[in-house]
Amino acid sequence: MTELAALKEAVEACRRCHLRDGARNVVFGEGNPHARVMLIGEGPGRQEDLQGRPFVGAAGQLLDKIIAACGWQRSEVYIANIVKCRPPNNRVPTIQEAQTCMAWLDQQIRLIAPELIIALGSTAARHLINPNFRITRSRGHWFEYKGIPVMPTFHPAALLRDPSKKRPVWEDFKQVIAFLEQDEACSR
Repeated sequence: MTELAALKEAVEACRRCHLRDGARNVVFGEGNPHARVMLIGEGPGRQEDLQGRPFVGAAGQLLDKIIAACGWQRSEVYIANIVKCRPPNNRVPTIQEAQTCMAWLDQQIRLIAPELIIALGSTAARHLINPNFRITRSRGHWFEYKGIPVMPTFHPAALLRDPSKKRPVWEDFKQVIAFLEQDEACSR
């Protein structure tokens, strides 16, 4: 059993907070365990809770299109969330809930060792970058989380509510592509 599979088993058995009580499934994360890019969202929604997979609802379908537009396949990246269980009524996770789950996410990040992280939305950015992070003001700028570059951008669900945010998100992802291409060129 790999370390990531063992971690998944531990997360599935977790009862550190009450979120697991109301969730149908634990949504651990999925993708390439050696991904160069890790995308981190807020937490599972209804469809994610039902299927036990991250980003499979309408926002996930849009994220899949963004990933494809970057020239990647979903299986090449790793997708996870700040919390692993769906908060009731799709509410934002509390600080305590997020902090409880961050220990699991930190282990995922350590095991996957991505070259960069994309923080999808303000909740992810607040827990990875700064508790006072404002996504509208600071998206599109590079930050760091434990030595790993982080690009915060709008959550795909925000794009569904406000399509005018699609252009800024694409600009953010173009920066990610350029970063990876530059990193590739430097390692040759």
